[in-house]
Amino acid sequence: MNPIATYEQAEAYLLGTIDEVVSRRTSYKLDRIRAFLSELGDPHLAYPTIHVGGTSGKGSTATMIAAALRAAGRKTGLHTKPHLRSMTERARIDGAAIAPDRFAAVLDAMTPAIERTTARFGRPTYYETLLALAFLYFAQERVDVAVIEVGLGGRLDGTNVVEPQVAAITSVGFDHTDVLGDTIEEIALEKAGIAKAGVPLVVAAVPPAASAVIERYAAEVGAPVVRVAESVRVRAGESERFGEQVLHVECARGAFSLRLGVLGVFQRANAATAVAVLDQLGAALRPSLEAIARGFAQLTIPGRMELVSRNPVVVFDIAHNAEKAESLVASLRESFPGRRVHYVVAIGESKDALRIVEALASLPSTFTFTSFEARGRRAIAPERLAAMAQSLRTWGRAVRDPIEAVTVARRTAEIDDVVVVTGSTFVVAGLREWYVLSMV
Repeated sequence: MNPIATYEQAEAYLLGTIDEVVSRRTSYKLDRIRAFLSELGDPHLAYPTIHVGGTSGKGSTATMIAAALRAAGRKTGLHTKPHLRSMTERARIDGAAIAPDRFAAVLDAMTPAIERTTARFGRPTYYETLLALAFLYFAQERVDVAVIEVGLGGRLDGTNVVEPQVAAITSVGFDHTDVLGDTIEEIALEKAGIAKAGVPLVVAAVPPAASAVIERYAAEVGAPVVRVAESVRVRAGESERFGEQVLHVECARGAFSLRLGVLGVFQRANAATAVAVLDQLGAALRPSLEAIARGFAQLTIPGRMELVSRNPVVVFDIAHNAEKAESLVASLRESFPGRRVHYVVAIGESKDALRIVEALASLPSTFTFTSFEARGRRAIAPERLAAMAQSLRTWGRAVRDPIEAVTVARRTAEIDDVVVVTGSTFVVAGLREWYVLSMV
């Protein structure tokens, strides 16, 4: 492995590991990541962690938890995926991504461990390497706590090597069925795999079949279950600020109000889960209610029901599965009642596109289907998506170039309409970056 001196070299190396022929994700279960981290000195055990899994909402919930901890004065690491602009976003401390030159230096320092692990188990994957880099960076910087988002599933996800203070499951729905299973029970069992003896497992609202599986598994391993619905109540208040919602919260420690700088019905559920998790922390880490309110008020979550302009309103929201699409629709109904929606949509080849489009089409809307380019990922051809829309008795145009697609949608929209860029992370990330730059 060649020395890594620049961020560009680090990025090139990591992109090369996406090749699944070289790095099969599930070949060695958790053996390879455990061995890899052992070679690095087990950095993931150097600080307390909070482990957040679920089909949808886990990234937002993890970000909320980290914001509250940071507001309480804790030096807080945050690992979430996927990133929107740069791989450096996978390793953040107190809201700031690792600097590109530091990213390269940490990866270069990992080279001997990568080579020793490769000799025994095969080369660590893209995901494993980025995860290990975040763990190591957090240890080097001596964080007080780190919030770690599950990548895929839970039981066999690389993050499941942590020994958390609290674990959480934000939701259970159909996504990654090729890996996690075809039934809600099978998927729930994979999510439940993050439960550990003596560690509180915070569970948000999930389907009854999923709840039964999670509670049975938690009982088997000795993890006490904390149901969000029984421990935290959140109701919406009135806000006069564009792009903000006010929440009134009741929990065991009292009642308080939050100003949340992101819209969405689903963000209320995520906020309740985050508060439940924070309540389960020990006294040394647990933020006060005032700190939670301060942290949430400063919160930004790019690409999650994110309003970037008005007249017409333009929203960016990642909705790459049916559950997220349904949540997006519910949020649009609440935030922009009666308004017509103009979707710009691209969907990855492995996703249940028909169900996503069907959910989105439940609002008065038009569709502009487009594509994206990402190494190791393929988009469904926009013409195929348009055909799906037609089968659902709705209509959509196919515009392969994403920038042209969003330009067409904006041109179509009336002043009171809403333009929504959604679907794959890759199209939201790419168009968001272009849009923000074009507004400067």
